[in-house]
Amino acid sequence: MTQKVLFLDSNHPLLKTGLETLGYICDEDFTSSKERIETKIKEYQGLVIRSRFTIDKKFIDSTENLKFIARVGAGLENIDVDYAKSKNIVLIAAPEGNRNAVGEHALGMLLSLFNKLNKADREVRQGKWLRENNRGLELDGKTVGIIGYGNMGKAFAKKLRGFDIEVLCYDIKPNVGDDNCKQVTLAEFQAKTDVISLHTPQTPLTLNMVNKDFINAFQKPVWFINTARGKSVVTKDLVDALKSGKILGAGLDVLEYEKSSFEHLFTDKNMPEAYQYLIEAENVILSPHVAGWTIESNEKLAQTIVDKVDANFS
Repeated sequence: MTQKVLFLDSNHPLLKTGLETLGYICDEDFTSSKERIETKIKEYQGLVIRSRFTIDKKFIDSTENLKFIARVGAGLENIDVDYAKSKNIVLIAAPEGNRNAVGEHALGMLLSLFNKLNKADREVRQGKWLRENNRGLELDGKTVGIIGYGNMGKAFAKKLRGFDIEVLCYDIKPNVGDDNCKQVTLAEFQAKTDVISLHTPQTPLTLNMVNKDFINAFQKPVWFINTARGKSVVTKDLVDALKSGKILGAGLDVLEYEKSSFEHLFTDKNMPEAYQYLIEAENVILSPHVAGWTIESNEKLAQTIVDKVDANFS
């Protein structure tokens, strides 16, 4: 029987050619509504998505022959995972594909914050030569704390090996520490950390996790990096901590205000007050959810999906 796969988002061409090499017929539909896709998904054994829309119970019920859903990214939060599994649909993600990119981006944000590179760059472009105002900090001697020690957290810890620092991690899973990072209790994590880097998936446990109480439990003022998911952070509480000095600076690749598609921020002119503060703050660096979005990761993500489909179904 011929196996067919439907692509809902554009991807590296390697993904399509790789699946075709495995014997799949690959169709693409980047524009139809979710309702239209629901009328034809029964023709397909495979579905390849990024983040265009949510694969919910209603959508899954419209499938009859689906064997796998492959998300070309790290997380599966836009899929009703439990219901899909109850229908014996194999779920495939590719965190291995962009973990190196995320690790490099997090390190880049941290070093830029410590050395005030964005602020200094803007000032020099305006003809200002303010050396003392742009005196930086060195990472050596600091304690970096990683929340979530999976693919992304481990990649970031690997990038930190060249610095004379202590690297700690906190994770709900036991025994995840390694030679690059010591796993500790949350209490020890909040007592020692100078820098927090978030690397958790979006789950009910991580939604709004970084809030006022969480931030205030840290014993020292901290720097904060988020290359994970925006909705893990209560932005208003983050801004309050920036204003008070409890958070010394923030590098944010993701924001609470993102749409589920990750494609846009606002559909109207009502900009939240907290977001307005972030875009004007000199000790904040922002990027548009691109930590894992490199030329290399685009290809790695595609190859990872091909390899996993091959491993599961060949």
